[in-house]
Amino acid sequence: MTSPAKRARQGRAARKQVGRSSHGRWTAAAGRPDPVGVLERQAADRVVELLPIRYGRMAASPFAFLRGAAAVMAADLAAQPNTGLTVQLSGDAHLLNFGLFASPERVLLFDLNDFDETLPGPFEWDVKRLAASAAVAARENGDGDDRAWRAALAAAQSYRLSILQLAERGELAVWYTRIDSEDVLPLIRKHKLRGRAEKNLAHARRRTSLQALAKLTETRDGRQHIIHDPPLLEPLKKSEMQDIGRVFGEYRSTLPEERRLLLDRYHFVDAARKVVGVGSVGTRSFIVLLNGRDEQDPLFLQIKEAGPSVLEDHLPTDTHGHHGHRVVAGQRLTQAAGDIFLGWTSGPAGRHFYGRQLRDMKGSAAVETMTPAMLRRYAELCGAALARAHARSGDRIAIAAYLGKSDTFDRAIADFALHYADRTVSDHAALTAAISDGSITATPGI
Repeated sequence: MTSPAKRARQGRAARKQVGRSSHGRWTAAAGRPDPVGVLERQAADRVVELLPIRYGRMAASPFAFLRGAAAVMAADLAAQPNTGLTVQLSGDAHLLNFGLFASPERVLLFDLNDFDETLPGPFEWDVKRLAASAAVAARENGDGDDRAWRAALAAAQSYRLSILQLAERGELAVWYTRIDSEDVLPLIRKHKLRGRAEKNLAHARRRTSLQALAKLTETRDGRQHIIHDPPLLEPLKKSEMQDIGRVFGEYRSTLPEERRLLLDRYHFVDAARKVVGVGSVGTRSFIVLLNGRDEQDPLFLQIKEAGPSVLEDHLPTDTHGHHGHRVVAGQRLTQAAGDIFLGWTSGPAGRHFYGRQLRDMKGSAAVETMTPAMLRRYAELCGAALARAHARSGDRIAIAAYLGKSDTFDRAIADFALHYADRTVSDHAALTAAISDGSITATPGI
């Protein structure tokens, strides 16, 4: 077992490889890949008829582009030197991939909630994506560069201070650390902001399978059916229903024994294909309606395709051998509490999937409505949640020693965020130009 002192020395030694202030000096690498080309290559194995929706959503704004362009940013980050201080990366740690969800004890937690791109890699990649998203979001809200810089700084500073605190704690204390809704509200000082946060928490508590039942189903011929809302929600063909049945059996086998018993108390009702997210549009995603005791005891599960992580072109290959397993393992490692129905499976043509609850008191932030003060506070929460995730999976003592007690790293990351916000505007413009000249087909407003 390496001593804390030696681990700290290893962290400080990483400054010789990548100085903390150097993170702020970012320019696009020579021969940088065309961002639209990167997106097109990523889409090669996706559902073709859904791709216009993806591009339409990404074209809506620079922030929407950033959300869908994790592959573009991964290539940019990989072109720069890195610290070598490895954690289990989210791989897509932007502001809207954090949010509220219910723990198995029915407590609302705030944490990372998207792990499609998860892979071990240098900790600063997640921090830079988070900070860049804060800067882009601030600008989109009409804030100037000073406020955008401060929003990015808030994320980086919170990350650093949280890592420093976690480095002083024991292993179990770090593992059990979490951010729940009762911890969040006291930190929101202004009455107006607290009222908005309380409203969001109440909304999240209502987002359950029972609420989804009213929104996503209808009764036809005396039976429950998932509604048809093409192209966003479409019924499955008979052959696809059979495939879902086979997929479901393998998924069940990856759950812990007691969760398999619980799942067996539900029976299949219906399934449909559902379009989700921004960057995920075009991947194969399905929702499955199950009933337990009766029709008012529903369970909605999402079975979502898991392809290669966007980080795999730049980092060592994942060892799990199954992308659904990779996603589940990364989530279980880094989240404070996981979905009780989290599992993985394989589908037709050997495609990989993972399963989870569609809604379990889940809520996300309305970043576009935030004041500058609220955006900074939200960025701080995201930074703290990211630090907690990294502390579970990486060497928090080495990372803390690298970061240090000064704000050198924080300010450099904020500088990087503004540079990357500029790049995001340019990349977004490249996508809209490709749509305008007909190179890319986009369907706006869906």
